[in-house]
Formats: sequence, C-alpha cells, structure tokens
Amino acid sequence: MSACHAFIQARMSSTRFPGKVLEHIENRPAIVYMAKRVMRARRVDSLTVVTSTDPSDDQLEETLRAHSVGVFRGDLRDVLARFGAAAEATCAEEIVRLTGDCPLVDPDIVDAVIQLRRDRVVDYASNVDPPSFPDGLDCEVFTRNALQRALRETTAGPDREHVTLWMRRETSGLSRANLRSMFDASALRLTVDYRDDLAVVRALAAALPADGAFDYYDVLRALNARQDLLYSNRHARNEALHQQSLTELKTLVKETLP
Repeated sequence: MSACHAFIQARMSSTRFPGKVLEHIENRPAIVYMAKRVMRARRVDSLTVVTSTDPSDDQLEETLRAHSVGVFRGDLRDVLARFGAAAEATCAEEIVRLTGDCPLVDPDIVDAVIQLRRDRVVDYASNVDPPSFPDGLDCEVFTRNALQRALRETTAGPDREHVTLWMRRETSGLSRANLRSMFDASALRLTVDYRDDLAVVRALAAALPADGAFDYYDVLRALNARQDLLYSNRHARNEALHQQSLTELKTLVKETLP
C-alpha cells in the first residue's frame, strides 16, 4: 500500500476570520491542535500543512516549524495547483484532504474514509457527498491519479480554489464512495469560520481529554452537557439550520449517544 499523506489546507488570510488558524485552543495554536489530532489516525503515514507563498503566511510557517509540523507552500489562489505541487514534493499516491478550520476532526473518521476508499477501490471517497456528520468533521480521500486528472481538466476559478469540486461531479467520470453517519448531524457546527465558532470549539475542547484521546461521540457527549452551545454559533451549513430547529438538534444529540 502506498503511503497515505494528509494535507491540511490552511492560510492566514481567511475572509471571515483572518488568522483563525493561529488562535489558541487549549494553549496551542488551532492548526497545531488539529495536526496532532490528525496524526492519531492509524492509516495516515505523514502530515503536511499546505499553505501559500504569500507573505501573510510566513508566520504560519514559522509556527508550524516551531511545533515540528510539516509545511508546504504554493499558490495562494490556485489551491488545486498547490495540492498538485505538494503531492509531487511528497510523492503522495493517496491523499487525505482536510481544511484548517476543523480542529476537532476525528481520527477514527479519517481512518474510516481512507478504508472506505481502499475497500471500494474508488478514486475519491469522503463523508461530505452528501454530508451527514457535523460541519467540522469533513474528510476527503483521493488518489494521485484523480488529482492529476483534476489538474488537467479544470480551469474555472471555483474548481481551482476548492480542490475537489470537479472530482465530485458525475461528469468527472471518477468512481466515488461516501461515508454516512449513523444519524444525520450535518446541521451541527464544529468548524471555526467565525469568532463565535471558536468560542464553541474552545468550550468543547476544555471539556474533552487534554491528550486528544477523544472521538465524535465524546464531542456529542460534551455538547449534551453544554446544550447552550447549540445557540452560540447559528451559521448555516447549506441552510441546514434554517430547516432543522435547535430544539430538534438538542433532542438529536441527547437521544443518539451510544
């Protein structure tokens, strides 16, 4: 089996929350907190934060190197090209794509998506097509060949910025598989896109084991104990929160815990 490389896409110049990846969670920069979580995944062989060559990301590189986290720098706007260059530099044949706004990412879910791709022998696997896990636990896995095809066949701005849009289209011709949660929790927000998201993640992290030994269900238990947090960051994921009331979410969290 070829080595499996996890690439965390991150930059300092986020439109909605600049510098969020260096905000601290449990006394560590959020991107470092996340990287340590990802490396708990048993099927991930190495990890690189894939950022840009823009001067605004100099501090991010310095921070990552200070914490012994690998970093690769490429094009700021053409993120697909950045991934292609990172894959070439690391000789990656199987790539896990994660984004730096997901500090509570679950290593077990990462492993499950990797294994799903291998078991189904598909070009692309994820848990977002369609989503059923909380926003912030997203994971995509694809082959080097799928990435190279995307690089050759895409020119539009969004396709180059969001990396996997082309891979997820029927017209790509790629084989795909999707990991589904036991219940639809896609309306829950565990991502960090705004400052109120960060406050929620910090509160949850403070209630979880400091060594990072926790999973999706531990996060749900922490949410069950702090259901007020469900009211704290009411931003929609694909309008999900406009379709599912917070009362329903509270019931979902409480009743579906194993």
